[in-house]
Parts: sequence; structure tokens; C-alpha cells
Amino acid sequence: MGRKPLEIDKIVMSLIMTEDTLLKKKLGKKILDIAYKKGIYPSSIHELYLARGKGEFSGFTVPAMNLRSMTYDLARAIFRTAKKNNSGAFIFEIAKSEMGYTAQPPVEYTSVVLAAAIKENYSGPVFIQADHCQVNAKKFQENPDKELEALQKMIADSIAEGFYNIDIDSSTLVDLSKKDIKKQQKDNYEVCAKLTQFIRRIEPKGITVSVGGEIGEVGHQNSNVEDLGAFMEGYQERLRKGLTGISKISVQTGTSHGGVVKADGSMAEVKLDFGTLNILSGIAQKEYGIGGAVQHGASTLPEEMFHKFPENNTLEVHLATGFQNMMFDSKYFPVDLKNRIYDWLKVNAVSEKKEGETEEQFFYKARKKALGPFKKEIMSLAQDLRDKIAAEIEAKFDFLFKQLSAINNRALVDKYVTLKRVITRKRQDASAVVHDGEGAD
Repeated sequence: MGRKPLEIDKIVMSLIMTEDTLLKKKLGKKILDIAYKKGIYPSSIHELYLARGKGEFSGFTVPAMNLRSMTYDLARAIFRTAKKNNSGAFIFEIAKSEMGYTAQPPVEYTSVVLAAAIKENYSGPVFIQADHCQVNAKKFQENPDKELEALQKMIADSIAEGFYNIDIDSSTLVDLSKKDIKKQQKDNYEVCAKLTQFIRRIEPKGITVSVGGEIGEVGHQNSNVEDLGAFMEGYQERLRKGLTGISKISVQTGTSHGGVVKADGSMAEVKLDFGTLNILSGIAQKEYGIGGAVQHGASTLPEEMFHKFPENNTLEVHLATGFQNMMFDSKYFPVDLKNRIYDWLKVNAVSEKKEGETEEQFFYKARKKALGPFKKEIMSLAQDLRDKIAAEIEAKFDFLFKQLSAINNRALVDKYVTLKRVITRKRQDASAVVHDGEGAD
């Protein structure tokens, strides 16, 4: 018994440190097998969200947390927080862009999260989500099929590795220059429907992947009732009859990813429209039967705002940059390592520095890009240092779970989420764009 925790630590560190994709997959398979034996299952939150849409429960907001660095340590902290608070509804997520700049491919992210559950003796469903499966608007205009093929490959790779929750972000295609709102949303809902059909065709037997749509690009114009209606009407018309659609909808209410940092390094005040969030979530539930509205870009908001999310019927809230900031700014994070990271940024991320930007603003915005190149070095820090940094962030996790009322919901999750073992982990074929008329096999 005493050797098991050390064994899982060793497997995780080997998986994180190797550049060999085949070895990563082999070690990931080993972790998955141990997880299944211990009652730990990568799962879809779809059924829970549809039950929320039907009004069968309410009162809490699901935290969806992007772990960009120290993923094993922070995932362990999240599982400890969940056990302490009797929580079952919480999501580990990583965006398409983050997979690249943090050097965490789907097989690594899933495996490290599951290993954290094993280490902390957690059991039950584990929700892993591909956040912002985003369409590049410029590339889409140049060659839509090629852009969608690339996105489908990423989605297929993610699903094959246990990401049974996929957030499609084609809101980048919304064209506000058009007067008609449905025409503004046309490319958005059409691409979202195509990608939903692709997901239904490749999802594992017995799993209904939770799919999210998005109607407003974060950091841009706030979403409204007309946007939601135009998107949902077009999406339902475009989606092949009989196919299961989205379970939630992301909206823009005034936030921006990572927050806005002022010249002195402090954060600018955010004006978040909770009223719009409440209204859109209610309409999404009552008129379309989905779980509700999702808020992005929230981790750097003032602490006194978080209790307002469950009070305003928010289904899910995405949290990322704040945890990264806490790691970099921790008194336990080695100063020499931080200085070397900043020196690296001056050379390798100089193109991101805007005219008139202070050094504080540049480092704040760009330092996430160093997480991949310095991943192994950060994970090679002494365990006691990593434990101390993780303990600081764990206190934040606990605060957020409580503020979002994401506590004492484990029984509810167990009621709606069926544990399903997926036998094969082979990558699905993503070679063809899903065209009209194609759907689930």
C-alpha cells in the first residue's frame, strides 16, 4: 500500500518530462487503467446540464478551471477541495491555444488530472474539457475546409484522450457589420452545427459529449437576447434532425481573458453585466432546454463578485489566469527562475510588446507563453516548494467553490452522471470535414 502514491508520482513525472509521444500514450494508458480500477472515470457533464435546463435543480455555478502549469499539484489541490466540500460538479479544462504554449497535449492533460485523482483517493466522474476550440476567422475566410479540418483533428485527439466536454468557439465568425442579427450569427451557428455533427459521429459508444456554443467573442460587444435567439434558431435549423445539440451557451457580459492590467501592474476595474447573464441563462433554459449561460474570463475579477454568479443563474464560470498569477507571484516561486523566465520573454516574446506598454504590462500579458519552455523546470522544483505554492492556490479554490455555491452537490452529480468505461483510446478519423447531411453513424 505504501508504495502506490510514490509509484503514481513517478509515472506522472515520467509522462510530463518525456518528449516521446508514444511513451506519453503508454504511460497515459497505465494511469487510465489504474483510474478505472479505483472508480475514477473521465465523464461528460451533458446529462447534469440538461437536468439543470429542465429546472430539476439550481443554485450553484460550476467552476471550470484551466491549469496552465503545475497541473499535477493544482489538480490534486482541486480534488482535495472537492472532497472537503462534498463537491462533484467541477471541470478541468484547457484551451486549444493553451495546449500549445503550455506544452500540454490532450494525452498529458487527461493523464495528469486522473493521476491527481488517484493520488488524492478521489473516485467518481472527472470532467475534462477542451476550452475554446476556436475558429481562426482569417484562416476560415481564406480556406474554410482547411481550418475546420484542423479543428476537427484537435477535437478528435481530445475526445480520444477522455475530453468528453468540448466548447466550440466559432463566435470569432460573428460579423457585426451586418444589420440583420441572424446574418451576423450565420457563420457562427453553421460552423457550430457542423462541428457538433462531427462530435456526434466520433464520440465513444455510450458517451454523449457535452458540447458548448458561444455567441459573443470575449472582450468584444456584450451579448443580448436577440443574439441568443438568432444563434439558437439558426443552429437548430442547421443541425441534422434527431441529433443531440449543445448543452450550454457562452456569452459576453463585459470581461476579457486575463483581465486588463494598468501601467503600474494593477488590474483595471471590470464592469460585468450580471443582469444580462441572468436573463440569457433563463432564456437558454426555458426556451431551449439547455443548462444555461457560461461566463468566460472571470478568474481575475474582484473576490466580492463571485457570489453573484450563482445568484444570477450562471451555469458555469471559466477561471484561468488568476491561478497562473498566484503561482508566478507566490513568495515561494524562486526569484532566479522568475528572472530567467522574464529574460527569456524579452528575447522570445518581444513581438507581443505593444508600443507604449510598460514592462509590467508586457510581462503580465506574455508570461504565459513561457510556461511550455519552462514546464520541466517548474515541475522539477523541490516538492516542498511546489506544495507551498499549491497550498496558497488551494485556499483560492476553496474560496471559489464556496462563493459559487459549488458545494454539497456530489449526490446530485452521481444521480445524473453515469460512469461509463471506454475500452479503446485510438484516435478518431478527422480527415474529412462534416458536410450537410452528415451526422452520427
